[in-house]
Amino acid sequence: MKKLAVLMLALSFAACQSEKKASDQGDSTGLSIHAENDLTFKYDSLKVFSKPNPAVKTKSTDTTYVRMVYPVFSDQKLNQLLEQKTIEAIANPDDKKAQSYQEVADTFVKAYENLRDTEGTAATWFLDAETKVLTDQPEYLGLEHSLVNYAGGAHPNSAMIYWNLNPKTLQEITLESLINEDSMPQLVTIAEKIFRKNEKLSPTASLKDSYFFENDKFNLNRNFTITKEGLKFLYNPYEIKAYVYGSTELIIPFSDLKTIARPNTLLSPTK
Repeated sequence: MKKLAVLMLALSFAACQSEKKASDQGDSTGLSIHAENDLTFKYDSLKVFSKPNPAVKTKSTDTTYVRMVYPVFSDQKLNQLLEQKTIEAIANPDDKKAQSYQEVADTFVKAYENLRDTEGTAATWFLDAETKVLTDQPEYLGLEHSLVNYAGGAHPNSAMIYWNLNPKTLQEITLESLINEDSMPQLVTIAEKIFRKNEKLSPTASLKDSYFFENDKFNLNRNFTITKEGLKFLYNPYEIKAYVYGSTELIIPFSDLKTIARPNTLLSPTK
């Protein structure tokens, strides 16, 4: 089986905090329930383990496993959208027939068992995926989807993707929808200045030797979220640097966006 297709992302699985504290309480299942701005949700999870390897004559309990954690909203269409986005993020590009979290997990474990039983490998796999709600506002639902998986190879693969949605329309909030028309070059210029400062690079230092930007020219990706500090971008391992350097974060303060942010949007908050 081919490795699961994931973005070349950071081996970082630390929980990000929500921009606003949601009220927490337990229900009869023990799941955490949150309610804010009429966006009610709870976290659910599933775990699937492979059968023990019959060829291994030890007491080892190591098995391939899948662990998935995800929010469940009162809006079923939103739940279906998030389930679809999760499948697209972690499924093998040659096999996206899975229609649910459970099918993704079962497919992963079954692929390992088939390989193990035919080739006799004892090395176990794992897939750990988690979707967190970072921000839940009437006009903005910000989520973080994290993935760490191993299906053979030198090291695990990892992913951290931000999803930005309008919870009323279920439409994606794009970067272009938040800034004035034709202002993307200006945004890139602002971001590059911050990037160079963070990386301790001079304004004229070449990006050729240490970074993977196309044509050695700085550019922004579309992996962003909106925090209380400003517009945050995340570059993942292998995306602009070697795997060993991990992920790279870049935050553009709201104050730097005043001239290019569309009025009355998430980038022009009122104080």
